[in-house]
Amino acid sequence: MSDLPPVVAACDIAICGGGMVGATLALALAPLPLSIVIIEAAEPGAAEPPSFDERTTALANGSVRAYRVLGVWRGMEREATPIRRIHVSEQGRFGVARIDAKEQGLEALGYVISNRAIGAALWPALESQPRVQVLAPARVTDTSNEGGGRRLSIDSAAGPVQLDARLVVAADGARSVLRERAGIRAEHWDYEQTAIVATLTTQRFHDNVAYERFTPHGPIAVLPLADGRCGLVWTHAPDDAARLLAEPDETFLAELQAAFGLRLGRLLKVGRRHSYPLALSRAARHTAARLAIVGNAAQGLHPIAGQGFNLGLRDAASLAEVLAEALASGANDPGAETTLDAYAAWRGEDRRRIVGFTDGLVRLFGAPLGVVRNLRGLGLLAFDALPPAKSALARLSVGAAGRVPRLARGVALPQRPA
Repeated sequence: MSDLPPVVAACDIAICGGGMVGATLALALAPLPLSIVIIEAAEPGAAEPPSFDERTTALANGSVRAYRVLGVWRGMEREATPIRRIHVSEQGRFGVARIDAKEQGLEALGYVISNRAIGAALWPALESQPRVQVLAPARVTDTSNEGGGRRLSIDSAAGPVQLDARLVVAADGARSVLRERAGIRAEHWDYEQTAIVATLTTQRFHDNVAYERFTPHGPIAVLPLADGRCGLVWTHAPDDAARLLAEPDETFLAELQAAFGLRLGRLLKVGRRHSYPLALSRAARHTAARLAIVGNAAQGLHPIAGQGFNLGLRDAASLAEVLAEALASGANDPGAETTLDAYAAWRGEDRRRIVGFTDGLVRLFGAPLGVVRNLRGLGLLAFDALPPAKSALARLSVGAAGRVPRLARGVALPQRPA
């Protein structure tokens, strides 16, 4: 993988955004007979690659299977922690729901891994791919449909660049410039919540349990990490979050302890705290002429159920599959309308299901009315007693509901016959 010269004439596929979804897509497409360019705003070899920040990600089993097929899971596995059980509760209520991997016939319900570890595995793997090139640091400023391709206007360190691609992929985040320039409307709902992210040292070992604790202020997720610590995502109203971020560690831990309880014993230490605002965003469609949208550019979710990245990775896996199938059938145009229509139809169903599930949880457990609160507690008790309900949620949590991409099933993409 080498840097491009200052002026780029053309390529088969341009991926705008080299974060976790964009980099995964490039790696999935790398074996295909296609020239690929990644356009990324971060410096090559930067200490903090794009989107590979302090946060942790809960990888569904389907995502892990995809990374195994792509040959990068071994590099991630040593820093990944399996989730053996999920424990869901609500502060002030007796109802508790539990999902156990063994009961579902699974080795794990998912794996928790830092975003940095994902990046550390993906980018070195891309460096050995001769068909993948990187233009960085660079930003797309405009795009236009040129009939047989899509033209990108790019500001790079070497000056303005014009790049013509037969297919452009928008993987440039929730405020996607490409999506907006292509005239695709996106809806944004501000949850008026802020997520506080940190790592915790606890008195008791996490025992590979992921906790979801609903409180009047917002949900608390405590996830098991590889070194015995836990990852924290604590949701609050923006003003309360700002106050908590400024509090001394002792005060912060005391408030968290009161809300979370003693399931892990005393909370002993908290690492550096970060925050980000929470919103639901959704593009009106997944495609335009010679343009496909993936990841947060297509949808951004609340982290309440840990579905956001896994949904974005299925975007990438689905797009790679329809492109590979088209090539294997003898089609030579990756930006063909029929190929993009197949991608859009596939992703629409998956997104509706996951967005509905995630947003429904946010609204259900954010409702302050007493009758709703009572029903929530009864619902958790009923859920814990109903194996079919547990199995359905387990399938959703591991990314095994609906049509599953080949990569997420652990199957390689089809190849064009020799």
